[in-house]
Amino acid sequence: MGALPVTVLPTGTANLASVRAALRRLGAEPIAPSSSRDVRDAERLVLPGVGTFAAAMERLVERGWAEPLRERLLAGRPTLAVCLGLQLLAEGSEESPGVAGLAVVPGTATRFATDLPVPHLGWNRIEPDPDCRLLQRAHVYFAHSFRLPAAPPGWRAAWCDYGGRFVAALERGAVLACQFHPELSSAAGRSLLDRWLRLAGGASC
Repeated sequence: MGALPVTVLPTGTANLASVRAALRRLGAEPIAPSSSRDVRDAERLVLPGVGTFAAAMERLVERGWAEPLRERLLAGRPTLAVCLGLQLLAEGSEESPGVAGLAVVPGTATRFATDLPVPHLGWNRIEPDPDCRLLQRAHVYFAHSFRLPAAPPGWRAAWCDYGGRFVAALERGAVLACQFHPELSSAAGRSLLDRWLRLAGGASC
Protein backbone atom coordinates (compact mmCIF):
# COMPACT_ATOMS: atom_id res chain seq x y z
CA MET A 1 0.00 0.00 0.00
CA GLY A 2 1.34 3.43 -0.94
CA ALA A 3 1.57 6.45 1.29
CA LEU A 4 -1.73 8.19 2.05
CA PRO A 5 -1.93 11.52 0.18
CA VAL A 6 -2.69 14.50 2.42
CA THR A 7 -3.06 17.97 0.91
CA VAL A 8 -1.42 20.58 3.17
CA LEU A 9 -2.40 24.19 2.53
CA PRO A 10 0.61 26.54 2.52
CA THR A 11 -1.12 29.47 4.22
CA GLY A 12 2.11 31.48 4.34
CA THR A 13 1.88 31.71 8.14
CA ALA A 14 2.50 28.11 9.19
CA ASN A 15 5.41 25.96 10.23
CA LEU A 16 4.83 23.45 7.46
CA ALA A 17 8.00 21.45 8.10
CA SER A 18 6.82 20.04 11.44
CA VAL A 19 3.35 19.24 10.06
CA ARG A 20 4.74 17.46 7.02
CA ALA A 21 7.27 15.54 9.10
CA ALA A 22 4.58 14.35 11.52
CA LEU A 23 2.40 13.12 8.65
CA ARG A 24 5.27 11.29 6.98
CA ARG A 25 6.10 9.48 10.23
CA LEU A 26 2.59 8.03 10.08
CA GLY A 27 2.86 6.83 6.49
CA ALA A 28 1.20 9.81 4.81
CA GLU A 29 2.58 11.86 1.93
CA PRO A 30 1.98 15.62 2.16
CA ILE A 31 1.21 17.31 -1.15
CA ALA A 32 0.51 20.93 -2.11
CA PRO A 33 -2.69 21.91 -3.94
CA SER A 34 -2.36 22.99 -7.55
CA SER A 35 -5.90 24.37 -7.90
CA SER A 36 -8.94 25.37 -5.90
CA ARG A 37 -10.53 22.09 -6.97
CA ASP A 38 -7.74 20.26 -5.14
CA VAL A 39 -8.78 22.06 -1.95
CA ARG A 40 -12.43 21.12 -2.34
CA ASP A 41 -11.92 17.52 -3.46
CA ALA A 42 -8.74 16.38 -1.68
CA GLU A 43 -9.05 12.99 0.01
CA ARG A 44 -7.60 14.52 3.19
CA LEU A 45 -6.61 18.12 3.85
CA VAL A 46 -4.69 19.89 6.61
CA LEU A 47 -5.14 23.60 7.35
CA PRO A 48 -2.18 24.57 9.55
CA GLY A 49 -1.72 28.00 10.99
CA VAL A 50 0.83 30.06 12.88
CA GLY A 51 0.64 33.84 12.65
CA THR A 52 -2.15 36.38 12.35
CA PHE A 53 -5.79 35.80 11.48
CA ALA A 54 -5.80 38.55 8.84
CA ALA A 55 -2.69 37.33 7.03
CA ALA A 56 -3.94 33.74 6.84
CA MET A 57 -7.39 34.74 5.57
CA GLU A 58 -5.82 37.08 3.01
CA ARG A 59 -3.74 34.20 1.67
CA LEU A 60 -6.76 31.87 1.48
CA VAL A 61 -8.81 34.46 -0.40
CA GLU A 62 -5.99 35.51 -2.76
CA ARG A 63 -5.30 31.91 -3.79
CA GLY A 64 -9.00 31.16 -4.32
CA TRP A 65 -8.99 28.60 -1.52
CA ALA A 66 -11.40 30.16 0.97
CA GLU A 67 -14.69 29.16 -0.64
CA PRO A 68 -13.73 25.59 -1.64
CA LEU A 69 -12.28 25.11 1.84
CA ARG A 70 -15.53 26.30 3.37
CA GLU A 71 -17.49 23.97 1.06
CA ARG A 72 -15.46 20.90 2.09
CA LEU A 73 -15.79 21.75 5.79
CA LEU A 74 -19.56 22.15 5.54
CA ALA A 75 -19.73 18.89 3.58
CA GLY A 76 -17.75 17.11 6.30
CA ARG A 77 -14.90 16.05 4.04
CA PRO A 78 -11.78 14.87 5.95
CA THR A 79 -10.07 18.03 7.18
CA LEU A 80 -7.67 18.78 10.03
CA ALA A 81 -7.27 22.40 11.19
CA VAL A 82 -4.39 23.25 13.54
CA CYS A 83 -3.97 26.20 15.95
CA LEU A 84 -4.83 29.34 13.97
CA GLY A 85 -6.53 26.93 11.55
CA LEU A 86 -9.24 26.30 14.16
CA GLN A 87 -9.80 30.04 14.65
CA LEU A 88 -10.16 30.54 10.89
CA LEU A 89 -13.27 28.33 11.02
CA ALA A 90 -15.00 31.03 13.11
CA GLU A 91 -16.77 34.16 11.92
CA GLY A 92 -13.88 36.38 12.96
CA SER A 93 -11.26 37.15 15.58
CA GLU A 94 -10.56 39.98 17.98
CA GLU A 95 -7.02 39.85 16.60
CA SER A 96 -8.20 41.23 13.25
CA PRO A 97 -11.40 43.29 13.65
CA GLY A 98 -13.43 43.51 10.47
CA VAL A 99 -11.77 40.50 8.81
CA ALA A 100 -14.27 37.73 8.05
CA GLY A 101 -13.35 34.14 8.80
CA LEU A 102 -14.67 31.05 7.04
CA ALA A 103 -17.82 31.16 9.21
CA VAL A 104 -18.10 27.38 9.40
CA VAL A 105 -18.74 27.71 13.13
CA PRO A 106 -20.51 30.65 14.80
CA GLY A 107 -18.68 32.97 17.14
CA THR A 108 -15.49 34.98 17.39
CA ALA A 109 -12.03 34.02 18.63
CA THR A 110 -11.25 36.20 21.65
CA ARG A 111 -8.02 37.07 23.43
CA PHE A 112 -7.34 35.46 26.78
CA ALA A 113 -8.62 37.67 29.60
CA THR A 114 -6.38 36.52 32.44
CA ASP A 115 -3.53 37.61 34.67
CA LEU A 116 -1.60 34.56 33.46
CA PRO A 117 1.07 35.09 30.78
CA VAL A 118 -0.25 35.44 27.24
CA PRO A 119 0.38 33.71 24.88
CA HIS A 120 -0.63 30.42 26.45
CA LEU A 121 2.59 28.59 25.71
CA GLY A 122 3.51 25.03 26.65
CA TRP A 123 1.88 21.80 27.79
CA ASN A 124 -1.62 21.61 29.23
CA ARG A 125 -4.30 19.01 29.80
CA ILE A 126 -7.36 18.55 27.60
CA GLU A 127 -10.62 16.90 28.65
CA PRO A 128 -12.89 15.67 25.84
CA ASP A 129 -16.65 15.46 25.90
CA PRO A 130 -17.77 11.87 26.61
CA ASP A 131 -19.05 11.32 23.06
CA CYS A 132 -15.84 12.35 21.26
CA ARG A 133 -14.60 9.76 18.75
CA LEU A 134 -11.13 11.15 18.03
CA LEU A 135 -10.22 13.31 21.00
CA GLN A 136 -8.92 11.73 24.19
CA ARG A 137 -7.72 13.01 27.55
CA ALA A 138 -4.06 13.98 27.16
CA HIS A 139 -1.37 16.57 27.76
CA VAL A 140 -0.69 18.49 24.56
CA TYR A 141 1.30 21.49 23.39
CA PHE A 142 -0.24 24.96 22.96
CA ALA A 143 1.06 28.26 21.55
CA HIS A 144 -1.70 30.87 21.17
CA SER A 145 -3.16 34.14 22.43
CA PHE A 146 -6.72 33.79 21.09
CA ARG A 147 -9.29 31.04 21.56
CA LEU A 148 -12.94 30.07 21.18
CA PRO A 149 -14.68 30.38 24.54
CA ALA A 150 -17.65 28.16 23.61
CA ALA A 151 -18.29 25.09 21.47
CA PRO A 152 -20.70 25.57 18.55
CA PRO A 153 -23.89 23.49 18.31
CA GLY A 154 -23.45 20.17 16.52
CA TRP A 155 -19.76 19.79 17.35
CA ARG A 156 -18.07 17.63 19.98
CA ALA A 157 -15.34 19.38 21.94
CA ALA A 158 -12.33 18.92 24.14
CA TRP A 159 -11.65 21.56 26.78
CA CYS A 160 -8.66 23.12 28.46
CA ASP A 161 -8.29 25.57 31.34
CA TYR A 162 -6.00 28.58 31.28
CA GLY A 163 -7.41 31.37 33.38
CA GLY A 164 -10.80 29.90 32.46
CA ARG A 165 -12.24 27.15 30.30
CA PHE A 166 -11.82 27.33 26.52
CA VAL A 167 -12.19 25.10 23.46
CA ALA A 168 -9.06 22.99 22.98
CA ALA A 169 -10.42 21.10 19.96
CA LEU A 170 -13.57 20.41 17.96
CA GLU A 171 -14.64 17.38 15.98
CA ARG A 172 -17.57 16.58 13.71
CA GLY A 173 -17.37 13.46 11.61
CA ALA A 174 -14.07 13.52 9.70
CA VAL A 175 -13.43 17.20 10.49
CA LEU A 176 -11.03 17.79 13.39
CA ALA A 177 -9.89 21.24 14.55
CA CYS A 178 -7.23 21.53 17.26
CA GLN A 179 -6.24 24.71 19.06
CA PHE A 180 -3.13 22.85 20.20
CA HIS A 181 -0.39 21.46 17.94
CA PRO A 182 -0.74 17.69 17.53
CA GLU A 183 2.44 17.65 15.43
CA LEU A 184 4.37 18.95 18.48
CA SER A 185 2.52 16.92 21.14
CA SER A 186 4.69 13.81 21.31
CA ALA A 187 2.95 10.42 21.62
CA ALA A 188 -0.49 11.92 22.31
CA GLY A 189 -0.29 14.03 19.17
CA ARG A 190 0.94 11.14 17.02
CA SER A 191 -1.91 8.97 18.28
CA LEU A 192 -4.49 11.65 17.47
CA LEU A 193 -3.10 12.22 13.98
CA ASP A 194 -3.15 8.46 13.37
CA ARG A 195 -6.79 8.20 14.48
CA TRP A 196 -7.74 11.07 12.16
CA LEU A 197 -5.89 9.55 9.20
CA ARG A 198 -7.60 6.20 9.74
CA LEU A 199 -11.03 7.82 10.10
CA ALA A 200 -10.37 9.95 7.02
CA GLY A 201 -9.43 6.76 5.17
CA GLY A 202 -12.67 5.06 6.13
CA ALA A 203 -11.35 2.85 8.95
CA SER A 204 -13.15 2.74 12.29
CA CYS A 205 -11.44 4.27 15.31
